[in-house]
Amino acid sequence: MTHRSLRIPSLAALLLACLFAAHAMAHHGWSWAEAEQIELTGTVERVQIAPPHPWLEIETEDDGTWRVELGNPRGTERAGFVEGSAQPGDRITAVGNRSKDRGEKRMKAVQLTVGDRTYDIYPERIQP
Repeated sequence: MTHRSLRIPSLAALLLACLFAAHAMAHHGWSWAEAEQIELTGTVERVQIAPPHPWLEIETEDDGTWRVELGNPRGTERAGFVEGSAQPGDRITAVGNRSKDRGEKRMKAVQLTVGDRTYDIYPERIQP
């Protein structure tokens, strides 16, 4: 086997890894969200704590159901938000960046308040 035959599969594997990494960054990044933050207040309808990132569905009084995406599972857990932190029926306030697509009711949360407990999911992104 020559050195050349070893390099081609290695190069292909590297390119494939880069493509997957770029897709993951686009999915988990912030490019899909507006820079300005909004606040949603409503009732928790559903909670999902699982990879690739936890999320909630919040029913608001004026604007229907929103999907509120949180950080990756470990970051969300470090913020103190774990299984059982929010249950269907709980009142919740979410602060975050909404989707640039105004037809989509989706937000990336930087902070959640459930009852008297506040969870700073992305403390460095919370705007004053």
